[in-house]
Amino acid sequence: MKRVPENLLVFSHLRWDFVFQRPQHLLTRFAREFNVYFLEEPICDVAEDGESYLSISKREDKLWVLVPHVQSGLSKKESVNLQKLMLKSFLKDKSLSDFIFWYYTPMALEFSREYFPNLTIYDCMDELSAFKNAPAELTYLEKELLTRADAVFTGGHSLYEAKKHQHQNIHPFPSSIDKKHFAQARNQMEQPADQTGITGKKLGFYGVIDERFDYKLIGEAATARPDWNFILIGPTVKINPEILPKNQNIHYLGGKSYNELPAYLSGWDLALIPFLLNESTRYISPTKTPEYLSAGIPVVSTPIRDVVKPYGKLNLVSVVSNSTEFIAAAEAELNKPKEEWLKRVDDFLSTKSWDQTWSDMMDVIRNAMGRKITVPLSA
Repeated sequence: MKRVPENLLVFSHLRWDFVFQRPQHLLTRFAREFNVYFLEEPICDVAEDGESYLSISKREDKLWVLVPHVQSGLSKKESVNLQKLMLKSFLKDKSLSDFIFWYYTPMALEFSREYFPNLTIYDCMDELSAFKNAPAELTYLEKELLTRADAVFTGGHSLYEAKKHQHQNIHPFPSSIDKKHFAQARNQMEQPADQTGITGKKLGFYGVIDERFDYKLIGEAATARPDWNFILIGPTVKINPEILPKNQNIHYLGGKSYNELPAYLSGWDLALIPFLLNESTRYISPTKTPEYLSAGIPVVSTPIRDVVKPYGKLNLVSVVSNSTEFIAAAEAELNKPKEEWLKRVDDFLSTKSWDQTWSDMMDVIRNAMGRKITVPLSA
């Protein structure tokens, strides 16, 4: 089997510092084995007469975040050409034989397709083409990436079912869990200042509030049950904040760090996954599902496929389709004994961890390297 390269160059559409999710969980672990370089999309913050540049900041012993800083007002072609120059400069004097390219977005092929590293991985965590404002060219760039990738990972089982016929070495890796981190919430923790003054039953959600979020369901439930408090944590993006319900018992607390989440969870009575059913949620596998459960908090979710199976079918999560069902399920969850349910939760989560996911991905990478052995031509 060939030696695994030392460097991992990651092309991402997500910011490292935005929300701590799948890429961060995985890549902090991959940094145990590789030098990890996380290359983000450009930021337009350079004056028109200024020079574009690539900032490189060290986050961990073997993990760096790379951010292109470019002038605003550039055309698409100009932006791509600048990214090509920055990538060329970064890779100067480096051997591609000692690199794995790891793609979260096929769009990065526009400035990286001329390079052929030792190994190419596509971690398809979402169906990006279904997201709001997705570039029209994303679909055909994904097809190109699938022809170049040595291995493909998917962010859930439903996404795997949709993609499995498109690649010969594709593997489902659904959302996993840092149990030790979230299990802190099972013990009473000091409440954050912005949650301390909220009394009564607390029903909480954390994550990005965007076009996937069913704000109407939350508004209807909050109106029907003014004695319940809805705690919503996370940034609001890609939707107008003015359309969100403004009930007095709905509390928008903004974004919080990953380390802060257990303290908020420890004060909740119920956790929520209120996603709409649309193209952008068709294949998602919400990381928050096992996180909520590991915190020991009952969960009510809309019928997202990767929540229904396995969590709903195993009666670990209540699944609802509208606000009437939501209220009934929430009341049942708030009043039921938790001991037997918690035992089933812990049994289910016993084999789940980001460490295990990372280890299984490393096995796939090593096997992919094994298949790249060069067979010499006969004389």
